Amino acid sequence: MRTIHLVRHGDHDEVGRVLSGRSAIPLNAQGRAQAVALGEWFDGCRPASLHSSPQLRARQTAAPIATRLDLSVREAAALDEIDFGTFTGRSFAALDSDKDWQRWNRERATARCPGGETMAEAVARAREYLWSLPGGDTAICVTHCDIIRGLVADLLGIGLDRMFVLDCDPGSVTTLVLGEGHARLAALNVPAVRPAPA
Repeated sequence: MRTIHLVRHGDHDEVGRVLSGRSAIPLNAQGRAQAVALGEWFDGCRPASLHSSPQLRARQTAAPIATRLDLSVREAAALDEIDFGTFTGRSFAALDSDKDWQRWNRERATARCPGGETMAEAVARAREYLWSLPGGDTAICVTHCDIIRGLVADLLGIGLDRMFVLDCDPGSVTTLVLGEGHARLAALNVPAVRPAPA
C-alpha cells in the first residue's frame, strides 16, 4: 500500500481568468499563504518523499512543505500541467467562443488540445508515476487541478468526460491509497487553510 497526497498548487493571479497551462505564473500572496499552511497541515504526516510538477507555481507551493518537513523536492515531468497547446495563455472569456475549446470540454475523454495533448495522455503519465512510487510509503505530489481531477475520475471509473463534477481548489489536498491491483479515494479537495469560525 502507498498513500499519495495530491496537492493542487496555491492561488495565483490568473486562476479563473486565464488558462495558464505551462506558463511561468508565480503564486500570489494568498497562494504563498496556502503553501505555508500546507506545510503545517502535513506536519506529523511523516511522508517519505515530496514530488512536484516543474511549473513555478507548483515548485513555490512545494518549497514551504519541503522546509517544514525537511524533505527535498523531486521535480517530475509526469506531474506537469496538461500541455494545452494553442489554448495556453488565453483568457477563459476569449476561449468560450472557440469551437476547439468547446469540444475539448465536452469530450475530455477523446479530444486533443490543438498542438497539445489529450486528457487521457496526461492522466496516463501521472498515473504511471504514482504507481511507480515505493509501496508502504506516503508521498506528497504537488500538481495541477485537471491532473488531480483526471486521476480521481479515472480511479472512480466515472470517465474523463465527467471529471468536472469533482472540485479541486487551489491549496487543497486529495488523498489516494494505492494497493496491489486496487485503489481508493480517501479524501477529496480538503483545504489546508481552515475557514475562520462564523
